[in-house]
Amino acid sequence: MTDLLLPSKVIICEVGPRDGFQAETVWIPTEQKIRIIKELAKTGVQSMEITSFVHPRAIPQLKDAEEVVRNTQDLTGIKFRALVPNIRGAERAIDVGITKLKLMLSATDSHSISNANRTTEDALNKLEPIIDLAEKRGVGVGGSIAVAFGCPFEGKVPFSRIAEIVQRYSEMGITEVSLADSSGRANPNQVYSMLGELKDRYSKMTFSMHLHNTRGMALANVVAALQQGITLFDSSIAGLGGCPYAPGATGNIATEDLVHALYEMGIETGIDVDSVINVAKDVKQKLGHDGGSYMLQAGPNSQLHIKTESQEKLG
Repeated sequence: MTDLLLPSKVIICEVGPRDGFQAETVWIPTEQKIRIIKELAKTGVQSMEITSFVHPRAIPQLKDAEEVVRNTQDLTGIKFRALVPNIRGAERAIDVGITKLKLMLSATDSHSISNANRTTEDALNKLEPIIDLAEKRGVGVGGSIAVAFGCPFEGKVPFSRIAEIVQRYSEMGITEVSLADSSGRANPNQVYSMLGELKDRYSKMTFSMHLHNTRGMALANVVAALQQGITLFDSSIAGLGGCPYAPGATGNIATEDLVHALYEMGIETGIDVDSVINVAKDVKQKLGHDGGSYMLQAGPNSQLHIKTESQEKLG
C-alpha cells in the first residue's frame, strides 16, 4: 500500500477569536475572550487571528478589539494577526501592536457589496493605502479572497476571476493569499485543480486555506490542498464561525478535528490533540453550543471504551 505524498508539517492559524466570535449574537465578555485566547495559546497553537478592527456598528461583538490585543501581548511563541477592512482599521491594529494584517476582499461583486458595500474592483483599489501604511510601519500583510470556491449569490466563480485577483495582489507586493471557502461550496477536485493552476502561474505566491464546513466537505478539501503541498490552514475552535454576509454559512473546520486528523495522518502541527479538545469543551460550555465538532461528539481515536456486561456476552 502506497501512502499519499503529503507535507510532514503544517501550521494552523486559530481564527476562533475573530471568525468564531464575530458570529456570536450574545455578547462574550472581554475577560472571557482573553481567557479563551490564553487557553488556546497553551495548546501549542503558533498562529492566531485574534480579532478584526471593523467599525463597532458593523460587528458589535468585536468592539473590544484594542482591549483584547492589549491584554494578550504577554503571550510569547505565537504570531497574532488581525483582519482589517480599511485604512482606519489598519491604523487601529498597528497602533495597538498587531504585526500582521489580513486584508478583506471578495471574489464576486455580489458578496463584496453585501460585505463591504463596494464592488471587488473598488475594494481592490482601497487596499493600496493599507499596504503602504503597513510597509512604512514595518508590519506584514496577507491577502485574502472570500467566496473563492463559490458564492451564495452568484454560484461558481470562474478561475479567471481568482487569477485576476491574485495577479493584482502580486502587483501590490503581496506574497501570501488566503483562499476562503466562505460558504462551504468547495469540493476536493475543485480545490486540487485551482491550487495546481495557481501554483503554476504564481510560483512565488504562498497560498493558505480558510475552509468552512457548511456541507461537510472541509476535511476532504484539506486533504486535496495537502496533496498540492499547502501547509497553511485556518481553523476555529469548536467549529465556531460563519460569514454574516454569506446566507446559510456555518462555522470553519473545527481546530480539534483538523489537529486530530493531521495527527492520525502523521502530520505535525505542534498542537496537542487532547489539550485542544479540552479547550473546545470549555468553549462550548462557556458559549452554550459548538459549531459542529466531531471531536466533541465522538472523541479522538485514542479514546477507548470499556465493554458493558451485555456487550461482553454478545462477543
